Order: sequence, then structure tokens, then C-alpha cells
Amino acid sequence: MNRAAELADRLEIHDLILRYCSAVDRADYPAVRAVYAHDGVDHHTGFSGPADDYVAWLAERTADFDGTMHIVGNHRVELLGKHAFAETYGTAVHWGRPLDDESRNFTSGFRYLDHVRRDADGWRIVARTAVREWTRSDAGRLREPEGDGPRGRRDAGDPATQFRERVRDAAAASKAEETA
Repeated sequence: MNRAAELADRLEIHDLILRYCSAVDRADYPAVRAVYAHDGVDHHTGFSGPADDYVAWLAERTADFDGTMHIVGNHRVELLGKHAFAETYGTAVHWGRPLDDESRNFTSGFRYLDHVRRDADGWRIVARTAVREWTRSDAGRLREPEGDGPRGRRDAGDPATQFRERVRDAAAASKAEETA
């Protein structure tokens, strides 16, 4: 494999992990499903099974949260042809009401151990094991926002949705000007 192709594969796999995290945080369950291969499986704390069942379980499990934020840290990939092993460290923050409920307000350290495969649609997760390293209660530590401003949402009303559309519109207008 040439170096450019190797770097492209590594970037695509890293992007796959980031797309998963963003989809979970925005409660975009079709986008969560899209990162898994058609025969993908997931093994999380409290769940083990096919990706379709995992996505349904995740939607039910996260319905009571006001939000989550998955922050990715160390990420490494071992490329093995059309297969790869990826290990990703991260922190996942969860919050919900009431603010003093430990089951809705906690932070966890995790690692994703992923078997990914390059299919016709690109790199997809074939099997994931989510390793929970630690969990800390944040109950009673969260507070209301200190002022007005954009707030994250777990739907299409999230500020990123409108912002992304403005950037896409600007890019399209710029391209139209270049070709005119």
C-alpha cells in the first residue's frame, strides 16, 4: 500500500469514529447505524448484539438524557488490508434532569476496540467492544447556563445544523462565482 492510500484509510477510519460520536451526541440514530457494516455487532456495558438492536437499545437508553458529549483522545489504527483494528480512548459526559440524579449525570472514561472493514460504502465497524475504564458521578455538580447564547440540542435544531448549511451555501455560491 502506498503512503497516500494508507493515510487516507487512517483518516477515513478516524472520521468514522468521530461520526459515530457526533451522531450519538445529536441523537441521530440513522447516522449511528450508518457507521456499522450490514453485519455489524456492538458490545457495550449493558448490551451485546447486532448493530440494528444496538441502535434501538441506544435510542431507548439515551432518551432520558438532555445531552451527551463524546470527546475522543488517543486513536490508533493497525491496517490489515481490507480490515483494520482501531483503539480509541475517550471521555463521555452525560447530563439530564433532575441534575442530582446519578443515573443521568455522570462522566465515563472508555476505549472503543473496533474491527473495521472496507466495504463498498467505505470503512465500517464490523465489531465494537466498548471498554468502560471508569465512571464518575456529576450529580449535583451541573448548573444552569450563566447567560443567553446557543445551546446544544439532540435534534436537527442543533446550532451545527444551521451553521453547516450556511457554510455549504457559501461554498456553493463561491463555486458558482468561479465558474461564471
